Amino acid sequence: MNLPAAHLRLKTRFFTTLVVLSSLCGDFSLSCGMRRVGPLLTLSPLAYLRAVLNPLVALGISLLILWLFLHMALLSWADLSYVLPVTSIGYVLAALAGRLFLHETISAGRWTGIALITAGVVLVARTGGHRPEAAR
Repeated sequence: MNLPAAHLRLKTRFFTTLVVLSSLCGDFSLSCGMRRVGPLLTLSPLAYLRAVLNPLVALGISLLILWLFLHMALLSWADLSYVLPVTSIGYVLAALAGRLFLHETISAGRWTGIALITAGVVLVARTGGHRPEAAR
């Protein structure tokens, strides 16, 4: 493998990891914060403003904004058919975080889905992930 291709592969793996972690941490913070805020039973802008002012909700929103920018950068050189399946490992990690830290119940059907997602991620991750012309 030539040096530019190896560099691109390393950069793709690094940004993929950042995309997954920012999404996972953002969603987790948002979930924890919204559990503290309570249900938004009205569409009142004041209720949403109150929710956004919760520190965990604000952190979650900030991390999801970071996720958006990282995802955009990754998609600027990596294939969509690689990025979306590989970053879906975040769904698996989110389910595990929900189980471990939020004490959520995961049904047998969900565990089956988690196993299928994991198998798909492993299969797709074995491919290159970027267009050959991106290495030039």
